[in-house]
Amino acid sequence: MSRSKLLLVLLGSSLLAGCASDYLNNYDTMTLASGDSQKTNQLLQTVDPYNPASNNTKIEGDGARSVGVVQKYKLPPSGGPTTNMTVNVGPSVGTSTTN
Repeated sequence: MSRSKLLLVLLGSSLLAGCASDYLNNYDTMTLASGDSQKTNQLLQTVDPYNPASNNTKIEGDGARSVGVVQKYKLPPSGGPTTNMTVNVGPSVGTSTTN
C-alpha cells in the first residue's frame, strides 16, 4: 500500500470516527437538574436579579476604627486570663454517696 493511500484511509477513518463520537454523550439516566424548568424560566424572565444595593461601590467606613480593629486582632492581649472561677470535677471530700 502506498503512503498516499494509507494517509487517505487514515483521514477517512478519522472523519467517520468523529461523527460516531457524538453518541457517547447520550445517556439513559436523569440528570440532577431535571425538574428545575419552572425555576429556570423564572430566573430567565427576571429583569434585574441583583440587589439594588449591590451597585453601590462607595462603602462608607471609618479608617481609624478599621485600623484599630486590625491591630486588636494582630496583637494578642497582654497577660493571662483573669478569671476567678473554680471548677469542681469530682465529689467533695467528706461526702458520702451511700443510699
